[in-house]
Amino acid sequence: MRVEERIAKLREQMKERGMDVYIVPTADFHQSEYVGEHFKARKFMTGFSGSAGTAVFTMTEARLWVDGRYFIQAAAQIEGTSIEMMKMGKPGVPTIDEYLKEAIPENGTLGFDGRVVAMGNGRRYEEIVAEKNGKIVYAYDLVGEIWEDRPELSKEPVFTLEEKYTGESTASKLKRIREKMAENGATVHVLTTLDDICWTLNIRGNDIEFFPLVLSYAVITMDQMHLYIDESKLDEEIKASFAKDGIVLHPYNDIYEDIKAYGAEETFLIDPIRLNYALYSNICKDAKKVEAQNPEEVFKGIKNKVEIENIRKAQIKDSVAHVRFMKWLKEHVGKETITEMSASDKLDEFRAEMGNFIRPSFEPISSYGEHAALCHYTSSPETNVELKEGSVFLTDTGAGFWEGSTDITRTYALGEIPEIMKEHFTLIVMCNLGLASARFVKGCSGSNLDPFARKPLWDRGLDFNHGTGHGVGYLLNIHEGPLNIGWGSRGSNIVPLQEGMIFTDEPGIYIEGSHGVRLENELLVREGEKNEYGQFMYLEPLTFIPFDLDAVKVEMLSEEYKKLLNEYHAAVYENVAPYLNDEEKAWLKNYTRAI
Repeated sequence: MRVEERIAKLREQMKERGMDVYIVPTADFHQSEYVGEHFKARKFMTGFSGSAGTAVFTMTEARLWVDGRYFIQAAAQIEGTSIEMMKMGKPGVPTIDEYLKEAIPENGTLGFDGRVVAMGNGRRYEEIVAEKNGKIVYAYDLVGEIWEDRPELSKEPVFTLEEKYTGESTASKLKRIREKMAENGATVHVLTTLDDICWTLNIRGNDIEFFPLVLSYAVITMDQMHLYIDESKLDEEIKASFAKDGIVLHPYNDIYEDIKAYGAEETFLIDPIRLNYALYSNICKDAKKVEAQNPEEVFKGIKNKVEIENIRKAQIKDSVAHVRFMKWLKEHVGKETITEMSASDKLDEFRAEMGNFIRPSFEPISSYGEHAALCHYTSSPETNVELKEGSVFLTDTGAGFWEGSTDITRTYALGEIPEIMKEHFTLIVMCNLGLASARFVKGCSGSNLDPFARKPLWDRGLDFNHGTGHGVGYLLNIHEGPLNIGWGSRGSNIVPLQEGMIFTDEPGIYIEGSHGVRLENELLVREGEKNEYGQFMYLEPLTFIPFDLDAVKVEMLSEEYKKLLNEYHAAVYENVAPYLNDEEKAWLKNYTRAI
């Protein structure tokens, strides 16, 4: 079926159930950022394949809300359909809530699958509908009614992550969680986020492509943890380990009925951003509910000493692989056929040679020339192009090693490139180094740090439409809370930075139809000097890969930026050279030379 046929069939289902408006978000039952094939309902309905976006359908209109990362991509993918793209955050563009207030008629009905809508969003929709004397119907997955060949739920097996990698046992983690429950006066903690569950249980899986997560729910009480999962994914050793830690197994979907058994005497700890609306609606109405961030999110966002040491090892491995890839690329482009996809595969070959490589940590972004202007471009057989001299090649990829996950972006000059590309590249070098060199007082947040990265662009009337950085999970979600680096003053951007947090530093610039540049390193938050002004913090680089000097306009750099670049390149050579042969060392010496 074409997109328009799907929309027509959806409207038939809406009419049959008396719905005036139907919402299709990008989500699974667990509010995951990236979802398995079974849950890609928004992609099915719109043709837009990005990782974020919400579609809203009425009987006469179809609209798709996307953020700045996807303006270009979404416009291209919905072209030729009746879907209108809504650029989130742009002047004159209504929010979804504002649109619903207009689109829902008096006494109207708003529909959605309550399992894929967050509790907080669902309650806002309740308020909007109430103003219209209408109602919400959340029990129907209308997309599922028309998606005839929908992929089945994953049945991939679960595996254990040993304590030599996690640095903490499940028993210890449950103890900390229960202490936090007690602080909040809670007796029951409902947990639906996959990375939080996997972190707690020291397990990983394969239910979402690239992300080693396991479809599951959990209900934690003061003496048990009830795990809702397809039991066929578990071997006997894992089951025995679970039993030892007081973990009781239940069928995956049984939680929706089981949660009703907890009565009014209980106090529930729930995260309104993470819990889905259907599950929230099944919790006893008279029970007390403490709404707070999942404690697991905070715990796992601060890496322990074992995790940090492992992550340092993973980063060195990936840095060595990248250096070998960069050398290979520079020496072979223009002499043999290299495409976006073959280049990406080659990088993973170098990673695999480093040992303990499991899989890419997210879908690779491998983009040449004008494709690099698409922030989250994904190459495919239909779009795959050859890399040629005269433009830039951007690779934003990551590796999942047993020692941890990486997320690294580099942009390379292929041969001689135009001056404007060099200017933009140099600006992004300045942006990256500006954030990496930040010194700040404890208590500062991601919104406080963001201007360190954007100033070189802002000074010239330029900017980029995405966050500057995000937390990184340990073989979990590559985008991990609670920390984000961005100039906004809400949510995770205002979480104070604490020692042990790891985040990315990834400023960029994107020129539609021409090129894009992004440079991304990972940084570890450290405590530095403490004096009468407070506890000062600094950032330790974890990624050691050259910034391509072939693309740098040295005359644009102040003496301070030259110093920062030279210091970083000296660290690159010091950390990576021991793993290289003599030829590779000589090559790296040149690309980390002082300027």
